[in-house]
Amino acid sequence: MEFWMAGTSPMAFALALAVTLFAGFVKGAIGFAMPMIMISAFSSFLPPETALAGLILPTVVANLGQAFRQGVAPALATIRRYWRTISATIIFIVISAQFVRVIPQDLFLFALGAPITLFAAAQLMGASLALKLQHRNRAEWALGVIAGLYGGISGVWGPPLLVFLLSIGADKVETVRVQGVVFLIGAVVLTTAHLQSGVLNAETVPFSLALVLPSLIGMALGQWVQDRLDQLRFRRWTQALLVLTGLNLMRRAVGL
Repeated sequence: MEFWMAGTSPMAFALALAVTLFAGFVKGAIGFAMPMIMISAFSSFLPPETALAGLILPTVVANLGQAFRQGVAPALATIRRYWRTISATIIFIVISAQFVRVIPQDLFLFALGAPITLFAAAQLMGASLALKLQHRNRAEWALGVIAGLYGGISGVWGPPLLVFLLSIGADKVETVRVQGVVFLIGAVVLTTAHLQSGVLNAETVPFSLALVLPSLIGMALGQWVQDRLDQLRFRRWTQALLVLTGLNLMRRAVGL
C-alpha cells in the first residue's frame, strides 16, 4: 500500500485526493492555479519532491482537456499565435528543472509573488496596466523565460502567462484555451525533465497517476461554473485568484 502511495500514510493520501479535487475545480472554473494549489497544500504534509511529483501527471491530463476543449484547429491556431511564449517556457523549464535540488526556492518564489500581487491588485482597483502593442513580442519572450524558470523549479508557471493575457485583454475563451495549450506543452516538458532529474520515479509515478481521476472530476465541475460566468466576472475572478497566488508564493518564500 505504501509503495503506490509514494510512502505516504493513508491520511496523507486521502488529503492529497481532496486537495486535487479542489484544485481541479478551480482550474476548471478559471483555467489556472491547479499546480499552485496542489504544491502549496502538498508541501504541508508531503516531502517536497513527492509534492512536486504528485502534481505533474494530473496537470498533464487536465491541460490536455483544457487545450482541446474547442477542438484541434483552435488549439493549433493558439500555438501559432503564442509560439514565442511557448518556446521560451519550454526551453527554461528544461534548464531550471535540472537545478531543482540546488537552487534555493525562497528568493525565486518571493521575486515572482511580489510583482504578480501588485499587478493583479492594481487591476482589481481599476488601474490600466496594458502592455503597449509595440512591446508585445518582447513581453512574450520575457514572460515565457520567467514562467519556464519558475516552472522547472516549483511546478508553477501560470502567473506570468496570466499577467500577459490580462494585459492584452484576451477574452474568456481565448484566455482559458491559451493557458491550456501553454500549460499542456509545459507540463509534458516538465514531466520529461523530472523523469531525468529523478523526481518522477518508480515510487512517485503511481502516486501521481492516482491523483488524475479526482483532478478530472473537479475540473468537470469547474467548467460547468466557467460556462456560466460572464466576461467581467471571469476577469475579476482571475485577478482575485492571481492576487491570492502571489500572496501564497510570498508566504511560501518566508516559510509561513
